Amino acid sequence: MFFCSLIRTFASMKQKVCIFTGARPNFVKVAPIIRAIDRTEGISYQLVYAGREDDPTLEASLFSDLQMPRPDVFLGVDCENLNELTGKVMAEFEKYLNQHETDTVIVVDDLASTMAAAIVAKKRGLRLAHLVAGTRSFDIRMPKEINRLVIDGLSDLLFTAGVGSSSIATREGAESSKIYNVGNILMDSLRFNHDRWQRPSCLEGIEDGSYLVFTLNRRVLLADEQNLQRMLQVIEETVGDKPVIAPLRNEAFKIVTSQSSKIVALSSLSYLEFGYLTSHALGIITDSGNVAEEATFNNVPCITLNSYTEHQETVKQGTNVLVGEDAERLQEALADLMAGRWKNGSLPDRWDGRTAERIVQILMA
Repeated sequence: MFFCSLIRTFASMKQKVCIFTGARPNFVKVAPIIRAIDRTEGISYQLVYAGREDDPTLEASLFSDLQMPRPDVFLGVDCENLNELTGKVMAEFEKYLNQHETDTVIVVDDLASTMAAAIVAKKRGLRLAHLVAGTRSFDIRMPKEINRLVIDGLSDLLFTAGVGSSSIATREGAESSKIYNVGNILMDSLRFNHDRWQRPSCLEGIEDGSYLVFTLNRRVLLADEQNLQRMLQVIEETVGDKPVIAPLRNEAFKIVTSQSSKIVALSSLSYLEFGYLTSHALGIITDSGNVAEEATFNNVPCITLNSYTEHQETVKQGTNVLVGEDAERLQEALADLMAGRWKNGSLPDRWDGRTAERIVQILMA
């Protein structure tokens, strides 16, 4: 009887973590944490996704590629209006917490759904951890910037990717005891999957290192079709005979296919195929911070179609160059890339693939 009671007591002491995700890129960042929790006694987790179970952005291969389970719970929220989405996620996440005993909620990045989950968690007095905290654009007109400020302000644990992000959190008044420079969680996934990349069929007949990759997602770029057309024209004129392969989704796919006959637009690639494509490219043109981080890790020249980045280390130490939404600056940078005039990059501190281990150790402390 005493032994059974002891087992029940130990089970009740096991820390229960909710890992909250709001969009496809979040899964790449939480997969290493799930693996680290699975290797650790005294802690368990449930994976919650804000969206629907049949979300078309979650292709069938995603979870097998990442070697992680599908979410335990889908909240089923699906709407375009950010304020409406925030309210619905808050309501559904409240229901989830009513039904599942939880000690700690981990939220990822800076989505409206992430902020909604953070607010609900703190209203219930739960410990809140923010993964990739301290990132800022310093443009308060951006909805995501407001999300970041709210989430960081509420969080008990601020898991930052580098010294710069930790400094931002400190300047904004966060207690030093809350801030942990755990490193870049994205690198955990890149290192784990490095030997598992799959060469996509679109590279048939194309040698590694002889093509460029183009990705596009930002609404501000897609909305200005005239400027985007100039940028696409610059790409076509500057790359010569080098293939440009563009994995795109939804509106970006429609616009690029209608305006360019030279850029090879693909409607989708699996995670492992995309990893191979970007890691073996001659260069990358993107508006994605995550893709720029991957380019720095792979030492691939990267041109980012933005005037700022939340990941300054990719510019200061890495292979990334910012050109804004300016076709002329894009042309100059792309000409340098094609001529082999590119800066040498180096890996920033704590891009060592052990970020998830550090996070779980902190959760258990």
